[in-house]
Amino acid sequence: MQAPSKILLADDDDDDRLLFTDVLREYSAGAELTFAFNGEHLMTLLRSQELPDVLFLDLNMPLKNGIECLEEIRSDEKLKDLPVVIFSTSSHPGTISQMYEIGAHLYVRKPNDFNALRKAISEVLKKDWGHPMRPQLEDFVLKV
Repeated sequence: MQAPSKILLADDDDDDRLLFTDVLREYSAGAELTFAFNGEHLMTLLRSQELPDVLFLDLNMPLKNGIECLEEIRSDEKLKDLPVVIFSTSSHPGTISQMYEIGAHLYVRKPNDFNALRKAISEVLKKDWGHPMRPQLEDFVLKV
């Protein structure tokens, strides 16, 4: 199993994108990281470029939120099998259940410190995204 080489992060927060980039450089220096700054930008990228190995999707974005994006991804024949990791500050059980039902592969609550972020991203990238399997709901939220 090899770490994903093409990663797409959909997040409108500059600080979150910078921290994610720093962690990714440490963990997988050869990975190609692309950013989407809002939901509409994300959907344009997904439809116009080669698909990433894994998508990290923030829920709170302008123009089209992460929930709307995930619904659109799962209903699109070209995109429906794309591995999607929800990467959000929300820990609301209803939101987590909704993301599971729509078809996300994993839910990661954005950690508050750099070491926890490092551990979370490392754990996600260790998974076999070439053959993603959705966990049971009780294992859907990554615990770090």
